[in-house]
Amino acid sequence: MLSNDAQDIIFRTARSHSNWQDKDVTNEKLMQLYELMKWGPTSANCLPGRFLFLRSDQAKQRLKPCLAEGNITKSMTAPVVIVFAMDLEFYEHLPVLFPHTDAKSWFEGNETKIQETAKRDSTLQAAYMLIAARSLGLDCGPMSGFDNEKLDAEFFPDGKVKSNFICALGYGITEKLHPRGPRLSFSETCEIQ
Repeated sequence: MLSNDAQDIIFRTARSHSNWQDKDVTNEKLMQLYELMKWGPTSANCLPGRFLFLRSDQAKQRLKPCLAEGNITKSMTAPVVIVFAMDLEFYEHLPVLFPHTDAKSWFEGNETKIQETAKRDSTLQAAYMLIAARSLGLDCGPMSGFDNEKLDAEFFPDGKVKSNFICALGYGITEKLHPRGPRLSFSETCEIQ
């Protein structure tokens, strides 16, 4: 079991950030982040998540026209913006990723199942990446305020990969955080049967 301090880092004291220190997130740190996150489970080990790390000013300028007004500054000033995306041909990898049965046939030609699985499991992988980032001392600012179609045309023009949501990543400025919002209680959200 993780210590209370470790649980605080990942959950209780972690916050969504919008303001960033002028501190680089290296390629090595991003590789370390992926290597930790990749062990999270997905259905049939399908791993549909694709992760575009926008570090350069040039890459972030390509993103800028896709962003809602309220997300421009926090994205442009972040050391990295992650585009969490999904590969709609993820099932092509299943003979290697899930070799003990013909899982590829579960998806071929079934557009509804492809879309549902890609969205659900890529979102799950993105959540693992946020947890992994926090465990590595990074702060996150996930957001959905952007034009998916415009972003996909810019970064994924072949149509095989589609964006899900984005996340600013770096080292947040804690002093600029708003007071933490409340959470719903167990009795408001849970039921044991």
